[in-house]
Amino acid sequence: MLNSTRHFLSLVDFTPEELRALLSRAITLKRMQVLKKEKPETLPGKVLAMIFEKSSTRTRVSFEAGISHLGGQAIYLTPSNTQLGRGEPIEDSARVISSMVDLVVLRTFEHDLAVRFAAYSTVPVINALTNMYHPCQLLADMLTYQEHRGDISGKKVCWLGDGNNMCQSYINAAKQFDFSLTISCPEEYNPNQALLQENKERVQLQSDPFKAVENADLVVTDVWASMGQENEAEDRKRKFQKYQLNKSLFKHANAEAIYLHCLPAHRGEEISAELLDAPNTVIWEAAENRLHSQKALMEFLLAT
Repeated sequence: MLNSTRHFLSLVDFTPEELRALLSRAITLKRMQVLKKEKPETLPGKVLAMIFEKSSTRTRVSFEAGISHLGGQAIYLTPSNTQLGRGEPIEDSARVISSMVDLVVLRTFEHDLAVRFAAYSTVPVINALTNMYHPCQLLADMLTYQEHRGDISGKKVCWLGDGNNMCQSYINAAKQFDFSLTISCPEEYNPNQALLQENKERVQLQSDPFKAVENADLVVTDVWASMGQENEAEDRKRKFQKYQLNKSLFKHANAEAIYLHCLPAHRGEEISAELLDAPNTVIWEAAENRLHSQKALMEFLLAT
């Protein structure tokens, strides 16, 4: 690193204590907004640059609305309307953009690009999704679990489906939030081997989804083909069929278990329509919690 600026590229960039404090602040901000209709302007005049190579709904809306609620404003940038799309080195873009704004949110493909940008940025950089990690969604998921079931420490979490960036963020979360994680997916789609090895005391692989879900307190899934994998969709659909999160599978989890999906979802593929549209699902609340947890995240980064 060329500077000592704090960034949020993965969950391990914060200590467990910092993450729990952040969730506590998110709960406070949520209560202020939802119950008291208050939006404390704790970041007046702050400018957030949002650099998106990947399309987005929840991420863009939650960050733009969040910084506005806190008294700041956002600038939305894409490669097509900046020099990033014309080959300017990411290091040069980082130097220039960070000299003009207070915070950067980056949503891109290669995780190394986010790391390189952060290394040359003089302001905090938030990973809003890379092919390696999706830590902002994990903040929302952990907030949702805490609100509905309390502390996740010591609980069992089951991941179903592709060992993708969400799955790998759950591996980090197992370490940071002190829970055990069972991952169930076809062997060729297992998550990063080095990451698994680093966390082998908390994470295990179980190819049988029914065994993996047994006694789980939280069950999580995601699309089987992520952005950039559209040409693999049909092949993946065949290979992942038995990993669908549905009522017959979910009944093997604990009686008080909840299930999550980061969205967008494909009904009838990775999750059944019955579960996705169930009146008691917390999936939609978890999507809203992106707003509250990211407001707390922006406050934290600009206060340190």
